[in-house]
Amino acid sequence: MTVKIFIKRNIPESSIPELSVLLKRLRSVTLMQPGYISGQTLKRLDKENECMVISTWRSDEDWENWFTHPKRLAIQGEIDQLLGTNTEYAMYE
Repeated sequence: MTVKIFIKRNIPESSIPELSVLLKRLRSVTLMQPGYISGQTLKRLDKENECMVISTWRSDEDWENWFTHPKRLAIQGEIDQLLGTNTEYAMYE
């Protein structure tokens, strides 16, 4: 059964250029992961600095494998450090 992962980030305007580079790196590695189906990024209209990524995976196991993958953890650590806060995740089926 497919799962959707909702990934929420608050992004200060000053961090956008550097964050764009990190997100491109993360996406390029994600595309090669077993079970990855698709992803889309949305910008919240009423809160300029908030964005939501909706990522679709073949199974929760595929997502968990990616979530704990060392490459993802390294890039995500750089993202969280840049933003000064932890990224929020929620899984839905």
